[in-house]
Amino acid sequence: MSGAMTDIPPREAVQALRARMALSIVGQAEVIERLLIGLLANGNLLVEGLPGLAKTRAIKALAKNMECDFSRIQFTPDLLPSDVTGTEVYHQASGAGEFRFEPGPIFANIVLADEINRAPPKVQAALLEAMEERQVTVAGRTHAMPPLFMVMATQNPIEQEGTYPLPEAQMDRFLMHVRVDYPPVEDEVAVIEMVRAEEVAALTAASPSAPGASLAATPGAAPPPPIPQDAVFAARAEIGAIHVAPAMARYMADLVQATRRPDAFSADLARWIEVGASPRASLALDRCGRTHAWLAGRDYVDPEDLRAVVPDVLRHRLGLSYEAQGEGVAPDQVTAEILARVAAP
Repeated sequence: MSGAMTDIPPREAVQALRARMALSIVGQAEVIERLLIGLLANGNLLVEGLPGLAKTRAIKALAKNMECDFSRIQFTPDLLPSDVTGTEVYHQASGAGEFRFEPGPIFANIVLADEINRAPPKVQAALLEAMEERQVTVAGRTHAMPPLFMVMATQNPIEQEGTYPLPEAQMDRFLMHVRVDYPPVEDEVAVIEMVRAEEVAALTAASPSAPGASLAATPGAAPPPPIPQDAVFAARAEIGAIHVAPAMARYMADLVQATRRPDAFSADLARWIEVGASPRASLALDRCGRTHAWLAGRDYVDPEDLRAVVPDVLRHRLGLSYEAQGEGVAPDQVTAEILARVAAP
């Protein structure tokens, strides 16, 4: 354990983690919050955005500042399930041989599945089994994931040729579908300056006498200790005690029900939605809503907590009709209509 961090209250530890991530990720405060919600709600995230929007960097920043094992899997069309889960390997010594399980990169605390839609369905299924069951089965033997286990999969919304889109039933296993957008111009200027400073610091570390070394950060400054895993488990225990009033639970159910009986709420919803969300959506709203309230420093859930997470929870769980797709209606437009039509307590 990291001694300097073990006595800090869970909320302070999580806020410290948020602040450290913000030093590496400029202009993406909402993305950072969603990553923390996924971590604290014990769920898996699908992160989607155009190339170069710091999807991978944000996930790495989370892992870098935590006391955890991190692995990155670059999904490609030639990847095999055993490349993810691991395989049985024959070992021979002193005339005797045996098969031993060699764990794959899935056996880590935080797993980055980069461009998940570029791997064939068998590989996706192997990853999704680990996400859902928190275990993998190889050669008839079951191997459990570590207690802290989280998959963050990235997806590129362009260049769909040669990809394998995740089926809707598998998409449903992600707690949230997070969208990463372009940063404002002011933040992009800050990104340029931050990356330039990182390049100078890396150059200085390699050659202290190199030109521009004087611009680097003061040498000898020790990095802060990582956030211990115990802080995450303690935070989850506090989140489990967050009060959810019966009216709030009914509001969650009504929001999801609006995706299944859209004709009862508006004509537009009836035209746009072909398949509604599963009960996993209600459970995800409950977990994410309580986590959002905890991050805000409250011990109860209010409607704004749910309204804040509804787009990320429902974005990948709505089956839109051909008519909606033809009109260019996006899932976020549908969730906005649902929020407008369903009365809050």
